[in-house]
Amino acid sequence: MTATNLLEFDLDGLAAFCERLGEKRFRATQLFRWIHQRGASDFDAMSDLAKSLREKLKGCAHVQALPVVSEHVSSDGTVKWLFDVGDGNAVESVFIPEDDRGTLCISSQAGCAVGCRFCSTGHQGFSRNLTTGEIIAQLWFAEHSLRKRLQLDERVISNVVMMGMGEPLQNYSALVPALKAMLDDHGYGLSRRRVTVSTSGVVPMIDRLGDDCPVALAVSLHAPNDPLRDNLVPLNRKYPLAELLEACNRYLEHAPRDFITFEYCMLDGVNDQPEHAEELIRLVKPGGRTGVRCKFNLIPFNPFPASGLLRSPQNRVLAFAKMLGDAGIVTTVRKTRGDDIDAACGQLAGDVKDRTRAAERMAKQRTIPLKPIF
Repeated sequence: MTATNLLEFDLDGLAAFCERLGEKRFRATQLFRWIHQRGASDFDAMSDLAKSLREKLKGCAHVQALPVVSEHVSSDGTVKWLFDVGDGNAVESVFIPEDDRGTLCISSQAGCAVGCRFCSTGHQGFSRNLTTGEIIAQLWFAEHSLRKRLQLDERVISNVVMMGMGEPLQNYSALVPALKAMLDDHGYGLSRRRVTVSTSGVVPMIDRLGDDCPVALAVSLHAPNDPLRDNLVPLNRKYPLAELLEACNRYLEHAPRDFITFEYCMLDGVNDQPEHAEELIRLVKPGGRTGVRCKFNLIPFNPFPASGLLRSPQNRVLAFAKMLGDAGIVTTVRKTRGDDIDAACGQLAGDVKDRTRAAERMAKQRTIPLKPIF
């Protein structure tokens, strides 16, 4: 009989598992607390569980972490782990410490099928979806290993962002139970405002997430018009900007925050000109057909050899941010963290080959004169 990894379950799923063992729901709640709040994996250590239940669990279940292939610690305190998920696949998670919070960036897939031009994971290609257990195991390991390292009893990770490897909404059935475990007061007790799903724009799944498990939403926008976004984010060809922004407005009816975060990677000569800022303002300002309540997070591009792209100069990033801010749009510039260990935004997955000739195409993009936007 194959043992079941109990990290695969949210509380309802664990209750159903315990019911099959002839146990009541309160036993599942006790077990869930031991696993997620205390980081326990040894059933004998779960002292308030009936001995009969502990014996049953030993025969059919375990709490199995992902094997750690490597750990790197940045000069700024950022920690990156590489986890083995079998069959030659590995995923990465990144912990980012701040004075007022600790953020864990979690992967949802081994590789990614979306193929955004500025993301090294996309150049790697797609291998498979992670299971719920493989998603939550990243948080389970990070939280409890950091507590031991820092000699703390209280929670270390206050924020989770599904911004690691993969498109979370293309692994929806595994994502939602993982989110529910993060939010559950018997688990990690995270606020819906502090759990963020980042998507490149899978419109039908944005609607489903709003109904099933609304958390903070971040959308990888990166362009103010469809032709440019088609080039940078190929999924835009299926779900163009107008459809995407309409889905964002529908999501706001359920969201724990009253705005959508738009992520915008600043690419030298590609999407960082004043004309692009003006077009963005017209796209998202309330009152227009596609207006949406939002804030912008401008992301300095983290180069990798296969991309053929360059980082926008800092003065251009700041000028772009000022144009958006002057138009009344809340705008921040993401601080680059962990780039000395390839843990910064867009760098996960390491060295990859340029199998799509993206470098050649994007080099041409930078030399094409900008068309008038009026």
